Amino acid sequence: MKYRLQAILFVFIAFMLGCNEYMIVGVLPDIAHEYHDSLSTLGLLVTVFAFVYAAFTPVITSLANRWRRHHVLLWLMVIFLVGNTWTALATNFVSLLLSRILTATVAGAIISLVLVMASFVAPHDKRASLVSWVFAGFSIASVIGIPIGTIISTTFSWHDSFWMVTIITVIAFFFLFWLVPRDTPQFKSGLKKQFVLFKDYRVLLGVLFIVAICAADYTIYTYIRPLITTGMGFDNTWLNWLLFGMGIFFIIGNKFGGFLADRGGIHRLPIIYAIMTVLYLAFGPLLGFKWLAILIVALLCVAFSCYGSSTQLMFLDIAEKEYPQSLDLASSLNSIFANIGISLGSFTASQAVQFTGLTRLGYVGSVYALLATILVIVLSRKYTGMRNYLGSI
Repeated sequence: MKYRLQAILFVFIAFMLGCNEYMIVGVLPDIAHEYHDSLSTLGLLVTVFAFVYAAFTPVITSLANRWRRHHVLLWLMVIFLVGNTWTALATNFVSLLLSRILTATVAGAIISLVLVMASFVAPHDKRASLVSWVFAGFSIASVIGIPIGTIISTTFSWHDSFWMVTIITVIAFFFLFWLVPRDTPQFKSGLKKQFVLFKDYRVLLGVLFIVAICAADYTIYTYIRPLITTGMGFDNTWLNWLLFGMGIFFIIGNKFGGFLADRGGIHRLPIIYAIMTVLYLAFGPLLGFKWLAILIVALLCVAFSCYGSSTQLMFLDIAEKEYPQSLDLASSLNSIFANIGISLGSFTASQAVQFTGLTRLGYVGSVYALLATILVIVLSRKYTGMRNYLGSI
């Protein structure tokens, strides 16, 4: 019973983090209207958040290894609460940017610690399933959090959307205080010994693959609201339903990714991302056919979210067998390099919008998708552990 409550809580925390990180995409036009700034300028909020997230997560995760995980997690949640509440109170662009930087510094470490704890509390035969559900928590934020946040923003104010996240954070904190595991084993070591993980070529290929995938995704996701309304011609009523539908397909992709992780993992991914490359190439020419364009977006949501469980289990597998001192760092690699990819993709998108417009973002995404396909093909040939990983544990 306690395991089930912990599993639900871990997914709920991922949902909370997903709302905070992704909701900004849905409310950017409303922030632009209030602050009288351009969408391309405010797109930097996504870029900076992702960059800070990626830069601070490995440092904080590695330093936190010196103290009990549950103590660190609770303190990080307090900092996150302060940062998100500051966002809700922000009255100008600089204040908003600083608040987003504060939440970004701890968000990655929070999910990393949650994933480590999840790997210890879950029975071995349910490990891949729980990991996929934790990642699905971010997708559930797309299904419920982002549409609700967008509705709140358009009906009341974008500030109220972030007040919603503050309430969610307070609820999550009290349940964490009650349910967080207090006895997860730790291998304490210095920063240098933990970062030896990056000498492994399989890890390097894996993180570069994640960067490319997330960069591809955010070339269109950063501007998904204007793409749906201006590019495809849907009104605001359809917008909320379509954002809800995207979240559903993200969840489908995450659960399908968990299915793949149980059945070959990394070795099953090349075909997924080859198809994704083709979909990106088709996105621009078909943007005027709005229902075909939405179908492509739905399939892209599934393809994008397939990788998480396979790469997470691969990193944990490599760390457990060869770099046990780096286990906490290994658990954070997905979130670290996903945000580097998000930063790269959103920055590329903001530049492309200025020079080529919304309609050509699919071509930009296809470049990153092709790179991801090449990287995962090489990785699947180099990595042999996933085929029998679940059986061995």
